[in-house]
Amino acid sequence: MDLTTISYAVRDGVAHVRLDRPEGANAVNPTFARELREVMLAIEFDDAVRAVSVTAEGKVFSAGGDLKFFAAAGDDLPRVASDMLVDYHGAMYHMNRIPKPFVAGVRGAAGGAGISLVSAFDLVVAGESTKFTMGYTRAGMSPDGTSTYFLARHIGLRRMLDLTLTNRVLSAREAEEWGFVNRVVPDDEVDAATAELAGSLASGPTLSLGNAKRLVYEGFDSSLEEAGEREGSVIAKMMATRDGREGIAAFVEKRPPNFEGR
Repeated sequence: MDLTTISYAVRDGVAHVRLDRPEGANAVNPTFARELREVMLAIEFDDAVRAVSVTAEGKVFSAGGDLKFFAAAGDDLPRVASDMLVDYHGAMYHMNRIPKPFVAGVRGAAGGAGISLVSAFDLVVAGESTKFTMGYTRAGMSPDGTSTYFLARHIGLRRMLDLTLTNRVLSAREAEEWGFVNRVVPDDEVDAATAELAGSLASGPTLSLGNAKRLVYEGFDSSLEEAGEREGSVIAKMMATRDGREGIAAFVEKRPPNFEGR
């Protein structure tokens, strides 16, 4: 891949994705959106990738949409924005359906399309001074980036409306208390903590993790009976896998399991 706004490398089962447009606060423009979707496709079809670590270069994780770029688009903005969101939303759809855990490491700030992106990850590590804000209505816009799907599910409708309508700024600790962030660490430890968490997941039963991810997301919108039937079907299949048999044997034999992701 010929990338200019994102860096991508795979090491020891972990795809290391780094937002790499620090001069523009890692804001979302058409190139960024297209490259993010390309990266998601690469992750989806690379069997060497068992977990994903996503961090950012610079002081800001992502400031959201590139408003300077939008302003320069003039009357052509609706078409440009619509085309860009096909890629940006497409990246979120891929991320959600890929049966591999995604861990985000957020430093500085995430606003607008940036907080939307954070909302779509499976697990989030945040620096202790990180700030989160929606910011859309402050610019006369409405939410995008799939935030109305993911963020509302993470924190609840009332809190989602508070963030969306008032544009209040949420601290990292508040975000953790609200269930939006999983871990808060010192700012200078974010990248390492994110890579470590992704690495620990990559060394685990990744087939099991992928199925668990799908069950949780799909179960949220299912009836009790649908969720139960889906769980029964998937766990029965897991018991026939190499990792499923290994996990049971290791537990019985009181030894560490040797998972291979199959």
